[in-house]
Amino acid sequence: MGRLFVVTLEGKIYSCKHCRTHISLSEDIVSKSFHCRHGKAYLFSKVVNVTVGEIEERMMMTGMHAVCDIFCVGCGSILGWKYETAHEKSQKYKEGKSVLERLVVELFQTVENTFKNSNEEFKISGPDESRYWVGHETPIGSSDADDV
Repeated sequence: MGRLFVVTLEGKIYSCKHCRTHISLSEDIVSKSFHCRHGKAYLFSKVVNVTVGEIEERMMMTGMHAVCDIFCVGCGSILGWKYETAHEKSQKYKEGKSVLERLVVELFQTVENTFKNSNEEFKISGPDESRYWVGHETPIGSSDADDV
């Protein structure tokens, strides 16, 4: 397996409630009017530090959608789902976006410079001027001999 690289966000962020891995910026919320089995959920335009499951067809309140579950890379908790394809024209705006369940994510404010360490992390700016700190974390479940 190898080293796990985790994107560290700065500002007002949502993180995994179980392990505090950063998941999305508050400014990336598209809608707060979504619901899931466990209560409220938010639609986000971008998420980081997640893995995706298999794509499957699901009948949802707004019709049939091709979706895949999304999981936290830090602890493996299910966080919500990602819309791959919406079959109805009025729902196409959801494609490529992710829904995070409020039960498993929490909002907090990071403090500027808290995560800086010139030896291990550096700041990158995405094509849309997003602000991210990138660095590598401790290996998780690694079987590489050189990681011992």
